[in-house]
Amino acid sequence: MTQTTNRFFDEMARLMNDAAGVASGVRREFETVFRNQADRILRDLDVVKREEFEAVKEMARLAREETEALKARVAALEAKLGSGGSR
Repeated sequence: MTQTTNRFFDEMARLMNDAAGVASGVRREFETVFRNQADRILRDLDVVKREEFEAVKEMARLAREETEALKARVAALEAKLGSGGSR
């Protein structure tokens, strides 16, 4: 009886390991399919990638800073022309 019981438990353990392996494989397959579908949907929506967004955001920040510097320079030149023209 002990040998039969051990064999039964060994078989049950093997079945459980096999089932766990199958479940793990199914999970990986589901994740792969889900990720591929999500990528396809995002491509179809023409969503910008985070890196591209950050790069454009940085370019806009630099352009704003340059615009402010140029405004200040133009204002200083206009003030200089205004005071120089009254000589």
